[in-house]
Amino acid sequence: MDRAAEIGGFNGSSVTGEVSPAPEQTSARDQTRTAVAARINTVEECYELMLAYAAQGMTSDTGSPLGGQVRDHLRRCEAALAGLADALTDFVAATAVQPVGPYRAFIDVIERDAQSAQSAVQLVLAQPFISSQLVDNLNASIHLRALLTDLFLIDEILKTTSHS
Repeated sequence: MDRAAEIGGFNGSSVTGEVSPAPEQTSARDQTRTAVAARINTVEECYELMLAYAAQGMTSDTGSPLGGQVRDHLRRCEAALAGLADALTDFVAATAVQPVGPYRAFIDVIERDAQSAQSAVQLVLAQPFISSQLVDNLNASIHLRALLTDLFLIDEILKTTSHS
């Protein structure tokens, strides 16, 4: 099941028959939830592909289908990281969680980690050839690992927030 569907829940209603939020709330909430889920999914998919690529022992990303995929996934990951904190902020606002302070503080952490990870991804993308060893080093980067851990945590919390 993809991340957007996982976070999605029951389209605003629950099994107990509670009344759904007003359509405009549901729409904004669903849109922001989908945007956040798509970004998280893109980052996670990139990491998974990089694990596979790192194990291949490739000296270059040219000349193999997986090599072309790694550069494409890195580009999509880089794009997903840009604005990730804004998407999370929009989701928190749309769900009106309380207290909002801890969410804002953790979004600040995610923003810093996303910027650091994004810089590392951009550095790898700037190289004329992307080897398996280079990707393995990116995978080992504390910046990327910190971001992934942040995303696992916030994703789990957003699933709970989405269903309440």
